[in-house]
Amino acid sequence: MKGTAIKRELRQAAGAAENATNSRTLELLARAGFAASGILHLLVGAIAIRLAMGGTGNADFSGAVAELASQPAGPFLLWASFAACAALALWQTSDAIFDYSRLPTKEKAGKKAKAAAQALVFAGLALTLMSFARGTGSGGDNQQAASDLTASVMKAPGGVALLVLLGVGIAVTGVVYGIRGLRKSFEKHLVMPASSTARTAVTVLGVAGYVAKGIVLLLTGLLIAIAALQAHPEESTGLDGGLRALRDQPFGVYLLAAVGVGLICYGVFMIVRARLAKMNQ
Repeated sequence: MKGTAIKRELRQAAGAAENATNSRTLELLARAGFAASGILHLLVGAIAIRLAMGGTGNADFSGAVAELASQPAGPFLLWASFAACAALALWQTSDAIFDYSRLPTKEKAGKKAKAAAQALVFAGLALTLMSFARGTGSGGDNQQAASDLTASVMKAPGGVALLVLLGVGIAVTGVVYGIRGLRKSFEKHLVMPASSTARTAVTVLGVAGYVAKGIVLLLTGLLIAIAALQAHPEESTGLDGGLRALRDQPFGVYLLAAVGVGLICYGVFMIVRARLAKMNQ
């Protein structure tokens, strides 16, 4: 009897937690998280174009957050974006724990894993935003931080293998993003607008954005894996390093500018997604 009562209480607690994470207030904040992510992608894309034109900047999310912080309403924007990204991370965590229970086992595991990965991504964005809001973040030393982290992991037992797997995983994710864009499979997660013109605009933004983000993730993952295999942690320089490596290739300036435009498209798509996303699937 005692065991039955404990199980009943656990089910009730789980139900209460699920209801809380599916509240209308949290849904609105979570939708705002898509918009906040979109703004950061817009800024990264703008910095990438600036680099292509010979300018300066750090083309990664820390650099984007630093630019956001420099605006007149910087502190408000940072804390608002933090709350939105944290809410979206919590929403995705709820999906990973409670949702997709009626799906076949294999499909359910894939959906839950994807939601968990998205939760980690948005939690990372939220932490970056919070560090800048508290005045402890910096957009100027990201390449060095990435290199230092790579060097530390390489010294640990199995560290090289772990980094190679991480790099390959990020690169494969990039390929998946590119395929998702080309196949327009992102549309199934949206309530597409009724207007054919609006639908076409959303589709174009999604295709361009997903392909551009896929390229960036592919480059970043390859840099991590190559740096680990060649024992050159200084070459593992994160998102900013991946974009700079692209710039150094033949016709790289034009490629970097194109990727920057694509990231801006992805940013606009994410802002649109805040309105059109199917939050309960």
